Amino acid sequence: MPVPPRRSAAAPPLPAAAPTRGRGATFNPGNRFADRTREPVDDGWAAPVDEDSPRDAAEPPPKTTVRIQAARTIISRNTSPDIPFTQSINPYQGCEHGCIYCYARPSHAYLDLSPGLDFETKLFAKTHAAELLRRELAHPGYRCEPIALGANTDPYQPIEREWRITRQVIEVLAECAHPLTITTKGALIERDLDLLAPLAARKLVRVFFSIGTLDRELARRLDPRAPAPQRRLELVARLAAAGIPVGVIVAPVIPQLTDKDLERILEGAALAGAGHAGWSMLRLPREVAPLFRAWLEAHTPQRAAHVMSLVRDVRGGRDNDPRFGARMRGRGEYAHLIRDRFAIACKRLGLDSERVPPLDTTQFRPPGAAPGPQLALF
Repeated sequence: MPVPPRRSAAAPPLPAAAPTRGRGATFNPGNRFADRTREPVDDGWAAPVDEDSPRDAAEPPPKTTVRIQAARTIISRNTSPDIPFTQSINPYQGCEHGCIYCYARPSHAYLDLSPGLDFETKLFAKTHAAELLRRELAHPGYRCEPIALGANTDPYQPIEREWRITRQVIEVLAECAHPLTITTKGALIERDLDLLAPLAARKLVRVFFSIGTLDRELARRLDPRAPAPQRRLELVARLAAAGIPVGVIVAPVIPQLTDKDLERILEGAALAGAGHAGWSMLRLPREVAPLFRAWLEAHTPQRAAHVMSLVRDVRGGRDNDPRFGARMRGRGEYAHLIRDRFAIACKRLGLDSERVPPLDTTQFRPPGAAPGPQLALF
């Protein structure tokens, strides 16, 4: 009897290539669910490449492609004790921002794709998100709790300009007076101020901008297709001026790379009108670890060993610690130092998240429900 092939563990990472302009990952690590792997081999038939020529001359840069994903449900639920929401919606899978440290990268393996370059170039749009949301909100057993947009991938990544799925989702939530939170780096959120400002007036929305560093050059390499950090602070000011509760998340804190900017980010956020703040330590789950190590060797080779030694110190000697209670903040002296610096700065600047009032869930009415206490006749 033939023996079925065994699913192998994650393939060893390919040798890191030179950085590609506008992309975070330098290669495609193997898919951990695949039962076979592929490895490029020079058989001598390819034309010789001039080592002095730019990379683009030898190999064209990968282009962004978007495919429609026929999702069956749109609201994801979790019971994680260290996540401040129980419901979330991700209009897209994969993210063109290309942040090298993104903890969502391993999810691309479930699509039989790589968490590396595939994650930021082969994207999926859930075009029926608004229709699915209406159906789920109308379910008799639905319980209203704030829905988080941007829990996995950015709802305002560049392809939202064309697909407009995030806006459609917010339109449904606004129609139902359903509370939501948004976490983003995208400047396209300005387009939807006409929806967000009325929601804010009814205590139904809160927005968070993720800012990990104020170093423009470093940000360009860490988050190659996201707006510059200074632009994100401008967005904080724009939303605050529109009456929308807005905060910042200093994330991720990368030891000896971005940690120096912690207080400056909080000061800039407070000056722009932010009312609350949070932070998280760098996380390197599964394929993110070899991708980040390759990025360090390509962009900051002199610091690579030192950065990774501190990462392992925070994670108990490993690249990653997935345990609840430890995965977001880490442990040890360095993690405690960041925690204390953050707390002192927030107290000084009035960015105490514990004083943020909860969103209002009492206004929710299911799609198609009568606007007042009178029941619908049909």
